[in-house]
Amino acid sequence: MQTESGQVLLVDDEPMVRQATEQWLRMSGFTVTSCDDASSALNHLTADFAGILLSDVRMPGMDGLELMAEARRRVPDLPVILLTGHGDVDMAISAMRLGAYDFIEKPFVPERLVETIHRASEKRQLQLENLRLQQDLATRSGIDTRLIGISPAIAQLRQDISTLAGLNTNIIIYGETGTGKELVAQCLHDLSERHQQNFVPINCGAVPEALIESELFGHEAGAFTSAAKRRIGKFEHADGGTLFLDEIESMPAPLQIRMLRSLQEGTIERLGSNNQLPVDLRVVAASKVDLKTDPSFRDDLFYRLNVAQLHIPPLRERQEDVPLLFTHYMNRAAAAYGRDSRVLSEQDHRTLVGWNWPGNVRELKNTAVRFALDGQARLVDLLGSQSARVSSAPVADKALPLALQVAAFEADVISAALKSHQGNIKAVMDELDLPRRTLNQKMVKYGINRQDYLAEGES
Repeated sequence: MQTESGQVLLVDDEPMVRQATEQWLRMSGFTVTSCDDASSALNHLTADFAGILLSDVRMPGMDGLELMAEARRRVPDLPVILLTGHGDVDMAISAMRLGAYDFIEKPFVPERLVETIHRASEKRQLQLENLRLQQDLATRSGIDTRLIGISPAIAQLRQDISTLAGLNTNIIIYGETGTGKELVAQCLHDLSERHQQNFVPINCGAVPEALIESELFGHEAGAFTSAAKRRIGKFEHADGGTLFLDEIESMPAPLQIRMLRSLQEGTIERLGSNNQLPVDLRVVAASKVDLKTDPSFRDDLFYRLNVAQLHIPPLRERQEDVPLLFTHYMNRAAAAYGRDSRVLSEQDHRTLVGWNWPGNVRELKNTAVRFALDGQARLVDLLGSQSARVSSAPVADKALPLALQVAAFEADVISAALKSHQGNIKAVMDELDLPRRTLNQKMVKYGINRQDYLAEGES
């Protein structure tokens, strides 16, 4: 069973060095497989190898550089840390260019080696998590490809949609702005017997009050000053299919009365006409507020629409879905614009699950597109000040694993100290009682840039 610290494949031809290194790593919580030559090590490197490679450079037969090249051919992006007792600077530069994660000189400080392996192991776990997310997305089909998520809430929503789609009843969808109410309505339509007919959406809050009646019911030529010709309304266009009324809570009271009559009688009347036209449609309404308690919404219309309800949870209540959703939209944008897909870093993952997502899936999608198109952008910069949002999201904080909460707290403390001292590293070291190397390593780990905290004009 793999320990929490990670898995290490250790390769060194010197028995005493190998045994001492293995013992130290095991004491530090790592699972270690040790080999005395490169050929033996390669037998342990399969495509699903979840650890990192730690190898000496100077070895008989295949040396560490050759082992790294072959290992990364078998396991792309495998983090490789190389050890040497020869102080070969040119070799170190060459190794880093060839893709080594780090290069440590013997005799090494055990604590530094362990910290480097910890960081490399975290990177490997992120690689595997990104791969898992991509594989998960690739194996999805049907409604799973449209309502993406692994949380119990989204799984229940998919099940409810599948159940209600075939019942041909009116439905109210509740959800905050950006949660995907129109997507849910579209899924209801596509899974219903009406799927071959029109799905007709209209945002009741986006159409001026003077025009919405014409938008819904249509008009005859000459019905009003600008009505030059007959116009088919949304009701008529949705005949046989589904009419989706988004933000129905904003519908004017007089129009609510006319809509109720049309739903009761199954007919409509265009503006400027006396003819009743039969329509057969399903109405799916969506609202941000509870229509039953909304004093501006008619009770009789509410009961006509409220045959069934669906509730879409906000993104902050299903944070386990965030990395999967973000990866989906990021990869889709990268493919659409011919860009390479980016690999999410530890900092990116921490930012994703720590963000409150007030704009829900719409905000996440837009952020993922910007992240995919700008290969240099940091996620934390695209979102802005993380702490302000996270502090107002107790549900999100509660869902975070302990390690992420600790890391987020540590990053916030360092950022606050840098801000307080306007980027003065010495002052931050004194305040936090940290040595320079440790502070630098943590700033790199959390993606914290001193330049962001300097007083104007300083460098």
